Amino acid sequence: MSTSTRTEPVLSVRDVTVVYETEDPVTAVSSASFDLHRGEILGLAGESGCGKTTLAYAVNRLHQPPARIASGSVVLHDATTGTDVDVLALGEEELRAFRWSKLSMVFQGAMNALNPVRSVGAQLDDTLRAHAPQLDRRARRDRSAEVLTRVGVSPDRLRAYPHELSGGMRQRVMIAMAMLLEPQVMIMDEPTTALDVVVQRDILREIVRLRDEMQFAVVFITHDLPLLLEISDRIAVMRGGVVVELDTAENLYRHAAHPYTRKLLGSFPSLSGDRGAFIRSGELDAELSEETA
Repeated sequence: MSTSTRTEPVLSVRDVTVVYETEDPVTAVSSASFDLHRGEILGLAGESGCGKTTLAYAVNRLHQPPARIASGSVVLHDATTGTDVDVLALGEEELRAFRWSKLSMVFQGAMNALNPVRSVGAQLDDTLRAHAPQLDRRARRDRSAEVLTRVGVSPDRLRAYPHELSGGMRQRVMIAMAMLLEPQVMIMDEPTTALDVVVQRDILREIVRLRDEMQFAVVFITHDLPLLLEISDRIAVMRGGVVVELDTAENLYRHAAHPYTRKLLGSFPSLSGDRGAFIRSGELDAELSEETA
């Protein structure tokens, strides 16, 4: 578990509600709030369908109809300019400039997000040409080689096509693309789910190392609570579209306040005890029954 003491916020999310305007409207996220501190890894945990990715898309303004941000605010406290950016108020061109340069995202299933008919170098170059037009061709190639090196991929792979890379290398390329413009915030949606445990461990080490070197903040989304306990400074737990608990990883592990959080903790086997090592004498099941009664 991380023991970060960072306190300066880079991103403030307040009372964000996302509704899917179908025939029978569905509230996928309800009044979600959190602060993300500079250089912090904030874990976002919860079971599949609880609203984690929907909230991440709201922060990055990526929703398409019928999804709609019904209320709330998302503010980036830009360290470069010293100003606050109201993300939900940005126009299309402003939003295009904001994404990747201020806030980037590694999407769920990112290993398959690369264009199969274009080289890695061409795809990194596209991002730089779109967002850093002041760079000439040589500078763009140097920058692409630099970010690949940072994530542990040889610059020789700039000429490679996605099918020539392993799953772990494709994931590293996607992380390199997300950090290409040195954003202040990076959202990672289940970035290691499809990888084997050894490669997953290597990727996680790289993420923590890069965070320490470059001081960007990370929102790390996963259903794997033990993984978040290991790498996160703080963790927000979601259930049914609501953030039910937010605390430091240490406090969440030792003194989880919400019965759902304790249920999540108790659902993972212990290396030194029984599968339900965190659950004591059925007390949790009784609490959950009372809560939902």
